[in-house]
Amino acid sequence: MPKAKVAISLSEEILDRLDQLVRSKAFINRSRAIEAAVREKLRRLDRVRLAEECAKLDPDYEKELAEEGLSEEISKWPGY
Repeated sequence: MPKAKVAISLSEEILDRLDQLVRSKAFINRSRAIEAAVREKLRRLDRVRLAEECAKLDPDYEKELAEEGLSEEISKWPGY
């Protein structure tokens, strides 16, 4: 996947910790460490969003919908 260069500003504290990770070989360079951190944050945001959307569902209604399909005669189900 092609990559784009971006400029960011970090506090000295964060930059020091980032450099410690690179020195300890947890990451090969700052860019990879920052990319991994951004990727992980985006994944967490996606999970939170999914959880928020799931919380909006009515479990009784969802169960009713699921069982509705099971109540049809099996002969009407498509073959696999």
